[in-house]
Amino acid sequence: MPTWFCSRAWFSHVGPFDEGGRGVPEDLLFFYEHLRKGGGVFRVDHKLLLYRYHLYATTHSVLEMTIWIHRVHFLEERVLPRWKSFTIWNAGKQGRRLYRSLTAASRRKVVAFCDVDENKIRKGVYCHEDSQERPKPKVPILHFQAAKSPFVICVKLDLTGGEFEDNLKSLHLQEGQDFVHFS
Repeated sequence: MPTWFCSRAWFSHVGPFDEGGRGVPEDLLFFYEHLRKGGGVFRVDHKLLLYRYHLYATTHSVLEMTIWIHRVHFLEERVLPRWKSFTIWNAGKQGRRLYRSLTAASRRKVVAFCDVDENKIRKGVYCHEDSQERPKPKVPILHFQAAKSPFVICVKLDLTGGEFEDNLKSLHLQEGQDFVHFS
C-alpha cells in the first residue's frame, strides 16, 4: 500500500479506520471506502517521507490471503460490472490465481489470458482443472497484441526494465476504461 494523504475533512467524510484488531488491513479498507465515496488518486513519483519498517509492526499480522480476498472483492464490486468481458494480462501464476479467485459469474466474463511468453502462448489454453463445471472451462492464451481490451493487468510495474510498460503503451489504452492494474 503506498502512502497517501487526504484532508481532515475528507478523512471525516470517509469515516474512521476499521479498528477490528490484528489482522485487519485497515488502510486498504479505508482506501476502498475513499474510492466508493468518490475519492480520487493522484500519483506523485517523488519520495515524500521515510517509512520505518520493523519486525514488530502490526502490518505483519495481516495475512496476504486477507488482502488478496479484499482486492478481488473490490475488483468484482467496482470494475467488473462495467465490462461484459475482459482479458487477464498474465497467463502465469498471478493471472491464473486471479482467475481461480473470481466468482463463477466473473470467470465467465474472461475471454482470454494474454502474455509475451511464447511457451505460455504456444500452450494455447488454460484449463481450470479444479472447476466443478463440465466440461472444464478452457480459456485461450494469446499474445498481448492479439488480445482485446479491457484488461485486468496482473503484471507488476517497474520489474521488466520498461518492457511491459512499453508494450502496454503501444496499445494506446486508457487506464480505468480499457485496463486496470491488479498487481
